[in-house]
Amino acid sequence: MQKTSPGCFFQQMYSSLTGISMERDHMKDLRRYLVLKYIQYLVLSSSNAISTFLGLLGSLYTMIILQSAKVSSKSTVVLISSLARADILVSVSIVSEMVVWSFRASVSSMAFTPALLQNLLTANTHISCLLLSCVAFEAYLITFFPTESRHLRTVKNARLTSRIIWILVIAECALFQTDDLLKASSISVPTRSPCVLLLHFSSAAAALLRSLSYFLGILLRIANVYIYYKIFFSMSNRSTLKTK
Repeated sequence: MQKTSPGCFFQQMYSSLTGISMERDHMKDLRRYLVLKYIQYLVLSSSNAISTFLGLLGSLYTMIILQSAKVSSKSTVVLISSLARADILVSVSIVSEMVVWSFRASVSSMAFTPALLQNLLTANTHISCLLLSCVAFEAYLITFFPTESRHLRTVKNARLTSRIIWILVIAECALFQTDDLLKASSISVPTRSPCVLLLHFSSAAAALLRSLSYFLGILLRIANVYIYYKIFFSMSNRSTLKTK
């Protein structure tokens, strides 16, 4: 009796998901990239310098792979492409910090940069987690409802989903940045100034959004574990039935 190993599981799943007709080495690289991103954002409690650097390299290489004409246009490929582009936010935040330090900017700019860096990293994390969850959900549909979900798993819907995720997370990032700027400038603002009311409102909204994001992150982790648990044992059972 043969059992499906985790390696074969990921190979079968991502091969069927992406529909990529390319050389075997490139398929392996794309699967490794997705696994790397799952570890970086949904397994590790927080990103570190090593995982961030590896993620940037993986995203750069993935964007190069996806430019190949051998990559067919599939909904999951659209999600993976958007996932790779999300690391541009990390690159922008790192470059901006290096530029500020290189030119020895003013104290106010130096105070502005850490907040912007953190908010861009937060936006990158949230976009990546949501896109990875979309990939997991699509894998679930392909495994258990391949025919019924075909009208949902289209390139158009994948692009629309990616746009919605980007818009919502960028709006969240803008709110966090506005809150940080208002807090930084609140020292010189009079107590009865209208800006104080704006400060209280943005602080309350940002705190609520951070709490919702935290609990949503926990739910996404649980949902992803459940989905891949179901997919893994479904493929394992199918492989067992074929060998009987």
